[in-house]
Amino acid sequence: MKNNMDYSLYLVTDRDVLVNTDIYTDVEEAIKGGVTLVQIREKKVGTLEFYNIAVKIKSITDKYKVPLIINDRIDIAQAVDAAGVHLGQSDMPADIARRILGNNKIIGVSTSTLKQAKKAEREGADYVGVGAMFPTTTKDDASAVSVDCLKEIKEGISIPVVAIGGISEKNISLLKPANIDGIAVVSAILSKKSVKIAAEKLGDLFRV
Repeated sequence: MKNNMDYSLYLVTDRDVLVNTDIYTDVEEAIKGGVTLVQIREKKVGTLEFYNIAVKIKSITDKYKVPLIINDRIDIAQAVDAAGVHLGQSDMPADIARRILGNNKIIGVSTSTLKQAKKAEREGADYVGVGAMFPTTTKDDASAVSVDCLKEIKEGISIPVVAIGGISEKNISLLKPANIDGIAVVSAILSKKSVKIAAEKLGDLFRV
């Protein structure tokens, strides 16, 4: 699975943006709409609650054979046998995470510069997330990245590049020149009344 990952439509969870009340239903509907990868991001809960959420969501992603990534928490990723982890610049270094998780797990790293992306690749990351591309309410500490910088990163490394941050139906076409491998979205799917339709539209627009 690791070498054949489809990063095209990458859903990152955030229960604060939900219109519907159930993250589990929304994740399943989003997968039905074409989401190819799911990352659980839970910054405000304790370990037990995070673990319980991860167990439930993994039962859904396993059902549809969609890989599950855990944000930051390597222990949770190991506990639920997730496909891998996603790390920020202030999280554990990718090479240390690789030593802990082994070669069969996916490691992604958030980056905003070519220097960071090259470092992530050198340390064994399988992909990088680049952003924030556009203003976003789900991550207020993310620095803005230009499309030119995104393109520079894509051309400067050999691992997949996923854009993140404020991506929507209205601005997704602006990313085309960078020829990236996927888009990671939160609100553009989870804040919609029909997450399935939102996912379908975004997937279609990305693949145009």
